[in-house]
Amino acid sequence: MRTACGIDIGGSGIKGALVDLDTGEFIGDRVRIETPQPALPDSVAQVCRQIVDALEVGQDVPVGVTLPAPIVHGVVPFMANLDQTWTGINVDELMTKHLGRPSHALNDADAAGLAEVAYGAAKDVKGTVIVTTLGTGIGSAVVVDGTLVPNTELGHLEIDGHDAETRASSAQKELQDLGWKRWAKRLQRYYSHVEMLFSPDLLVVGGGVSKKHEKFLPLLDLRAPIVPAALLNTAGIVGAAYEAARAVERQG
Repeated sequence: MRTACGIDIGGSGIKGALVDLDTGEFIGDRVRIETPQPALPDSVAQVCRQIVDALEVGQDVPVGVTLPAPIVHGVVPFMANLDQTWTGINVDELMTKHLGRPSHALNDADAAGLAEVAYGAAKDVKGTVIVTTLGTGIGSAVVVDGTLVPNTELGHLEIDGHDAETRASSAQKELQDLGWKRWAKRLQRYYSHVEMLFSPDLLVVGGGVSKKHEKFLPLLDLRAPIVPAALLNTAGIVGAAYEAARAVERQG
């Protein structure tokens, strides 16, 4: 069995699990520890070490880590949702030092996208796949024939003079008390624009609201198929593990 460890760092919790790379399923239980406050880089890395120790991750098992930020060649250029001291930090080096093994960091939405392509709703789909997560904002991942285009921020496209996620995220649906039809009109405007820019072969919609996909996806009229994500809350961990293993193979 090919295995890797994925760790998903969020603003409230840090979650990790061992992943079976043949199936994309967890091996054993997931471990979750509260995110330290303030979420300083060394404090967060120490919690990641606790998770690796709790999971009894073997020394030769690749470890992938997701962050809610762009990751450019291992480095965080700016940080929105954790402590600002992350800016300029090389996460690969930080985690490798604390975990005592090579580690690979990537953006959390990118991890979710890779998981859907490798094991979920976009498995075996050729061409361009765009995975979006509808939540507090709109996360995005663009994967072309299995290759990730990292750090896309399609939630921040300007549409009709607005930052897209300030109109169409699921958080805005709740804040503005939008019904499904009114929200779907905003999603239609957003996904039509994304489709015009990228001509994707498949659109995948994740985030907690995707559990109610039957309420809004049928209201959208697009050229590309648009389907709900399959992995939901496991996607970040699974994608982190998957990409860590691929990073080891590339370096091999």
